[in-house]
Amino acid sequence: MKNAVKLQIFRRFQSVRAFSRALPGRRLPDGRGGLKVAAPSYINSGIAFGVLILLGAGLWIAGCKSAPDLTQAQALTMIQAKYDQTPAAPVSITVNTTGMVQGVTAKYWFETKRYPNGYWGDFTVTPDGKKVLKLASGGDVIQWRPDNPNDQNFVVVVQTVVTNHLKARDVGEIQTVGDTRIASFTEDVNLDGVPQPLENIAHNPGNKLSSLRQATFVLTNGAWTLQSIE
Repeated sequence: MKNAVKLQIFRRFQSVRAFSRALPGRRLPDGRGGLKVAAPSYINSGIAFGVLILLGAGLWIAGCKSAPDLTQAQALTMIQAKYDQTPAAPVSITVNTTGMVQGVTAKYWFETKRYPNGYWGDFTVTPDGKKVLKLASGGDVIQWRPDNPNDQNFVVVVQTVVTNHLKARDVGEIQTVGDTRIASFTEDVNLDGVPQPLENIAHNPGNKLSSLRQATFVLTNGAWTLQSIE
């Protein structure tokens, strides 16, 4: 408890003592043929103690500040600020069979070799393709090696040349967990600056462009701050 609060309680106690002495009680001889009134000590003590407790509790509550509100808008601002402070990064895009055809159509790569089995092939990234993507495995040749002609699970991964920060949206209701605040939100991969044909490939199955995340906030020096994102 702060010293100022202690001092206030002490002063209130002195006032209570003075007040308790004025309470009515038994009539006793005053030594001059008259009577004087004496308040019973147990009454005075009980009242003083009870009032002291009430005053102390009131001062203690007044001295303790409640935590400020945390709004969804404030939470979103802090989350996005965290993302914006993180170095921008390329987006990894999974390319399936459909994506390979789309890449040929967009002139991002072209077939340079077909193998005897008829479904293996090598595809070389074009100069235009190198302006917008690079192979996650390195080099400039996509080695297309599915297990069979109908294999839909074989994929390759490319990365965008442009780099971006993640985006946050749709913050849910703020939940109180102990001394912390918890909020769920949606995290989006940012495709700003990505050409439309490559963005179309990113929307094919196998790519996850949005994820549900949870942010935890803690009170620091009287203000809410972002602690972590999971």
